[in-house]
Amino acid sequence: MADPSTCPPLTPEAVRTAHSVIKPYVYQTPVFTSKTLNRIASTPNPDNVGAAKPVFRLYFKCENLQKIGAFKARGAFHALLRLCSEMGIEAVRTRGVTTHSSGNHAQALALAASTLDIPAHIVMPSISTPSKIDGTQAYGARVIFSGSTEPERVSVVQEVIAETGAILVPPYDHPDIILGQGTASLELEEQVVELLANQSRDHDTLKKEHPLDAVITPLGGGGLLAGSATYFSGTPSTRVFGAEPSFQGGDDGRRGLAAGSRISEVRTLTIADGLRTPMGEINWTVISDQNKVSGLFAVTEDQIKVAMKLVLERMKLVIEPSAAVPLAVILFDEEFRAIVEKEGGEKGWDVGVVFSGGNTTVEAIYKLYADS
Repeated sequence: MADPSTCPPLTPEAVRTAHSVIKPYVYQTPVFTSKTLNRIASTPNPDNVGAAKPVFRLYFKCENLQKIGAFKARGAFHALLRLCSEMGIEAVRTRGVTTHSSGNHAQALALAASTLDIPAHIVMPSISTPSKIDGTQAYGARVIFSGSTEPERVSVVQEVIAETGAILVPPYDHPDIILGQGTASLELEEQVVELLANQSRDHDTLKKEHPLDAVITPLGGGGLLAGSATYFSGTPSTRVFGAEPSFQGGDDGRRGLAAGSRISEVRTLTIADGLRTPMGEINWTVISDQNKVSGLFAVTEDQIKVAMKLVLERMKLVIEPSAAVPLAVILFDEEFRAIVEKEGGEKGWDVGVVFSGGNTTVEAIYKLYADS
């Protein structure tokens, strides 16, 4: 990868620059709203005594409709274009690139490499969703299989580098990746401003340059959350939150904050397969900064399934389990809901929710809900 010491600083201005670099290569995905989900999210949970009574207006950034079906296209294109700018594209073509990923970054790097005519060697866990494997191979990448844990993936990547001389493009722990992923939140804010300007409703939000009270994204390796926090670091009126699965210790970010240090290994088989990785070191420096990220919350497998089903049935959108985790926090986490109730009051909060991806299959969805 490009030497981190030569990378742009993690600032809102650098996210804007990254956006100008990748704009020709990625989609500006839509922002959707749902009155039904606003109503459901704003209804107290009947099973909880003294449940919070927050008021939500939700704005969903649909990165499930991004190229390769996930936000990862943003970081992959930015990182690869920056690498070519620094080393020269012919030097990169001669060596090729490699990475490890359960699927979304795999497809993203495969697409970016194919677009720029660069060989790609992608290490994927053997238990990856078949459609993600097929998608990666469809872009001409060579796929090498590994175990599912981070150490197993990294070990195979090292073998690939020794064999081919390929350049590593990390899935999340690099400034160029973080800045690329942050462009989703830049677009989200701009689109909400435009959306509200086109609505004829009497609300203080219409007068705001920065209308979002909060943004919440999934947290796995941390690129998307760190990128979002970087973009909004210059906007104190918009708080940034992260959402994780709690299954088998998948909430390493939350546990790391409680312990005061980053957790470097995670072994979870949560249905949110895109969030099975530990937080990266660079991402930790951003996410552990309370001035940039206001809190991390975790939800159960069943809560993720409920949120995913609501999106499918109410919004008619296909998202993968990882993408449903932030909505599950909004619906079920009483601590988060209490924050919104206390600070939003009767007016409530305008909250941006990033649907990180939609790479699942009919068969996978059937298995998730077969016993429901």
